[in-house]
Amino acid sequence: MAAALRRIQLGNALAAFGNGFTVPFLFVYVARVRDLGDGTAGAVLAAFAAAALVVLPFTGRVIDRSGPLVMVVIGAVSAALGALGFGLSTTAPAVLAASAVMGAGIAVLQPALATMIVWCSTPGTRSRAFATQFFLNNLGLGVGGLLGGMLVNEHDPASFTLLFSIEAVMFLVLLAVLVTVRVARPVEVAGGSGAGPASGAARGSGWGVLLRDRPMVLLGVLGFVIFFACYGQFESGLSAYAVEVTHISTATLGTALAANTAMIVLAQFVVLRLVDGRRRSRVVALVGVIWTVAWLAAGASGLVHGAQAVATALLIGTYALFGVGETMLSPTVAPMVADLAPARLVGQYNSAFALVKQLALAIGPAVGGAMAAAGAWSTYIVMLVLCCLAVVSLAFLLGRRLPERVDRPGSVVVARGGSRSGSGVGAPEAAAATSSESAVSPEPAVLSEGAVPSEDAVPSEDEAPSGGAGERVPSVA
Repeated sequence: MAAALRRIQLGNALAAFGNGFTVPFLFVYVARVRDLGDGTAGAVLAAFAAAALVVLPFTGRVIDRSGPLVMVVIGAVSAALGALGFGLSTTAPAVLAASAVMGAGIAVLQPALATMIVWCSTPGTRSRAFATQFFLNNLGLGVGGLLGGMLVNEHDPASFTLLFSIEAVMFLVLLAVLVTVRVARPVEVAGGSGAGPASGAARGSGWGVLLRDRPMVLLGVLGFVIFFACYGQFESGLSAYAVEVTHISTATLGTALAANTAMIVLAQFVVLRLVDGRRRSRVVALVGVIWTVAWLAAGASGLVHGAQAVATALLIGTYALFGVGETMLSPTVAPMVADLAPARLVGQYNSAFALVKQLALAIGPAVGGAMAAAGAWSTYIVMLVLCCLAVVSLAFLLGRRLPERVDRPGSVVVARGGSRSGSGVGAPEAAAATSSESAVSPEPAVLSEGAVPSEDAVPSEDEAPSGGAGERVPSVA
């Protein structure tokens, strides 16, 4: 891993650590500690999501025009101010404003960091880079939540002020680390394009290009269903189901959440080795199968009567299976977004996918909460099983539309002399992949050799980073 990428990952882990201090306690802080009521606490979470939906449509254009560091500065400063405002607020308008500022800041950091990772990685290293980011995010959140739980005292508002102050400092540390990173913008070859839109369509405004990119639009739909069926249920419907139907205690619910995080931390790099060289679309389809089993296990946990230990084990297994699926998504979905993007629109594509995620995270809890309030538990489980089966179907459909180098980047000939990238794909398949790519771009997918990257710069031509598969990047070392 290049020095620049190591710094990006370090800053990302520190920010996640600071976030872990406060995220589990937001509702309790607003409703109980500041005594503003459950309604205000719910509004705070809604403001957090709404702010993200407002800023993300414009974030990608700024990243592509001015570079991701501009949005890192804006995002980190906004998130730090919002976190500090949370710790000092005592009225409903103040906590709502703090929530909006922090939500907007965290939202724009996501595509900015993703773009920096794309610029510092190559198609061959991108899966590991995003998997490492996901691993460090979860490790930071888990450790931060554990330490935050030890420091916090519901009867002492000052203890919460301390937690939010630590989070604010961590965002500023993230900023201090990332301003030392120097990465060069990938250069798009004239006539080249990303793997998604045809070369003619790749010229135009960011949203126009993206919406004409059918594989990217389909990936966005798939991403929405994924986030709706998993992350969108963790803090709403699934938690309510666990307590109301499976009849586990809130302490045991914490154990289930810990099982999810532990599975991610323990299994991430094992899973990364297992999926390396596999078709990304089929890995995502397997996630849909695993999550179908997870939701069936959750449904079964509510049907086991007189055997609470079995019901509890099934529910904890549900969270653990979600963790397994998450470790498989981290090296596949984000790299597909990056490899589909034309070099000049990496920020736009990352921001658009972040917007899809936020929409799912806003709608998912609302739907789950409404069904929980109505007690429609059977319908709830059936709906989510169907969502996971839809993930399987959409993933296979996406696999038929993706260029070979995006679905399985290791199968493509990229080195001079026809050498393979080491995925074990035979010469006929590699030749077919190369032929397929030439239909996307008139430029041959050949990278020149011999350039030696500096430690802190983006690798040169033989490992050229690309905003999208199919683009060749001159040396920027």
